[in-house]
Order: sequence, then structure tokens, then C-alpha cells
Amino acid sequence: MDLELKDFELAEQRLRGVLHHTELDLSSTFSEMTGGRIYLKCENRQKTGSFKIRGASNKIAALVERGEAKAVVASSAGNHAQGVACAARKFGIPATIVMPKAAPIAKVQATEGYGAKVVLAGDCYDDAYARACEICRGEGATFLHPYNDPEVIAGQGTLGMEILGDLPSVDIVITPAGGGGLLAGVATAIKLLNPRVKVYGVQAEGADAIARSFREKKLVTTDSASTIADGIAVKAPGDLTVELINRYADGVLTVSDTEIADAILLLLERCKQVVEPAGATPLAAVLSGRLDVRGKRVVCLLSGGNIDVSFIQSIIERGLVARHRRIKFVVTLLDRPGSLMQMLGVIAASGANILQIEHDKLSEGLNPNETNVHVSLEVGGAAHGEAVIEALREKGYTVVKEDKT
Repeated sequence: MDLELKDFELAEQRLRGVLHHTELDLSSTFSEMTGGRIYLKCENRQKTGSFKIRGASNKIAALVERGEAKAVVASSAGNHAQGVACAARKFGIPATIVMPKAAPIAKVQATEGYGAKVVLAGDCYDDAYARACEICRGEGATFLHPYNDPEVIAGQGTLGMEILGDLPSVDIVITPAGGGGLLAGVATAIKLLNPRVKVYGVQAEGADAIARSFREKKLVTTDSASTIADGIAVKAPGDLTVELINRYADGVLTVSDTEIADAILLLLERCKQVVEPAGATPLAAVLSGRLDVRGKRVVCLLSGGNIDVSFIQSIIERGLVARHRRIKFVVTLLDRPGSLMQMLGVIAASGANILQIEHDKLSEGLNPNETNVHVSLEVGGAAHGEAVIEALREKGYTVVKEDKT
């Protein structure tokens, strides 16, 4: 498949007045941490909270221009749903979004809030997709694929044009990769405009179909996609997207869920940016050293900010563990009045914050007059955590570290 520069320029024209031109922020914090000049492309502040509205809007605009848009249907449990719903309302055509029955209520309500009809069907995306296809056949509607469509890809690629327009001297652009529409569009647009610029995609280690496809130079699917980054948890990328990625991208990296969580936490703390797991993968790749960015101007594309509030706490927990800000251990105490208070006094003197304490008198090997105390602490870092444990040991306590996860 060939996409030409005119396809991206046409998409850019269609999207004028429809979207926000999201800011490109230079982060002194991340620049100091990596040795490069790290810019954040804040697409998490885009309408609907993600880049997906770009591809959906370009596709629907093209359908309207050709007189082909009577109604549109999409299947999604996330950002694509909201992007299609918002774009359809903008162009005045009806939209039906099929979501799995277990889709978060907040996302269902947000999609309905943009004026779309939501149909809940099945237990997973594949079930929702099958139902969406049935609706298309029955109503003569047009199905909007989330990534494997040339006009969707061109819409996503307008991000690459914006980046080059705002920072012509950029050396490296890094984007998340799931189904591949964003990476394919950005890589193609940038290489057509300035082949000097390197473009990399990032996947989660547990959902690495595009990374494998890039290595093997052919479409590769996986049997599973397990990651906290649900926005890029894709087992089967598109044949069109993989073809473009293999032709134009310079590499596809992978990061762990812990590294993603750490990046989310840093974005919250240092930049006051709310970014969903998929959107944090480019920064995770840079901070983990997957790519040498020293002396380079680097844009990390924060692709979305639609993270469930109920999920933020677990993400923060992972991030704190990754940064050695949380430690867990077990101390065996004599089961008598005052023992616990004495141990807590040592911890307090060490400057740690107690998060949770749990007594366990039933552990194997304990004497009748002993109890195990499971302790969870917040500390200032790895060195502080070790100092707390050493202080306890110096007072004669036996301390056994627990699994960090």
C-alpha cells in the first residue's frame, strides 16, 4: 500500500478546526535524566483524550466528501469508540459503537455523551467486532476500523506533520504501537517530509506483535496480549500498518509493565500530566535506556490520557515499587504487650511512613509466643529502604524481605 504526502496534507486540511493543535513541551526533568532534549507531544489533552479522533475524523470526512456516509459503526472498548462518536457528531451522521459487556461504565457514558448509540455485546473485543459487522450488514452502515485503513492512518499521521512543523530540528520521534495505525501514519508522514528524522515505535513486552513483525519483516500475530497498557494490547496488527511500519520505521522497542507504571508516576509527579499506560510507553522507553538519546532532540508522543480513575492507584503502586519507594518485609516479634510499639519506634526514627501492618500468628515454624508482622512502608528510595531494614536488624529484629510485586 502506498500513502503519498498529498494524503497527509489532505487529512491535515480536513482536520483544521476539528481538533486541538496539542502542545509540544520541553521537559527539563526528563532531559536531565536522559542526556537528551526530551519534548512531550501532549495528545493526552486532545479532544476525547486521545489521538484516535484524528483518524476517525479524517475517515468520516472522506466518506462525507464521497457521499458514502449514511451511518458508521465501530467496535471498541476505549479511545476509538469516543473518537468515532465525537467525529460522527461533528459531521452530522449517526454512529453505533459496539462495546464488550464488561466495558467500564465511564467509557460507555463518555461514548454516549458524544451522541453515539452504544450496543453492549459479548465478553471481549472479538465478540463486539462480530456484532458490529452484523449491524453493518443489516443497516448498510460503514465500518470504521481502528487502525487498518489508509484514511485512518493518514489522519493519525497528521501528528507527524505537527511535530515537524513545531520542531523542524527534531532528531527522533517515538510513538506507542498497538494495531499500528499511529506508528504507520507518523513514520510515513515524517519520512516523506524529512527522511533524516528517526521514528521508533514502542510496545509492551506482553503485547509485542508489531515488534516481532518488524524483526521478521512480515505480519506476525500473537496468541495473547497481556499488559497494563490496554490501549496497545493487540494480538493481530493490521497488514497495511505492518507494511508501512516495516518500510518507514527505524525500529520497534518493548518495555515492561513496571517501566510503564514508573513513567506514568513520573508524568504525574513532575509534569502534572495524566497519561494512560499506552501513552506513557515512549517515555518509558527513553527512561529505561532502550534507546540512546544523548545529545538528541527527542519527541515522546503521549498518545492518550483516558485512564480509569479506579486503575490509577494500582498504577501508582507499581510505579512506587519500581522506584523503590515501597518496601515490604516480615518481622518476627514476641507476642507480648509493647513489642509492636518498640518495632514501630525504630521505623519512625528511620523516617519511613507506615502504609500497612498485618499480624500473622499462624505461620509455619512460629513458636506459640511469637507472631509474624507483615509491614509495608513508603520510603525515599532504595538507599533509605535498606537503611530502615538495617536499623531494625541492629536492634536485633529478624527481617525478611517480601516479593516487591
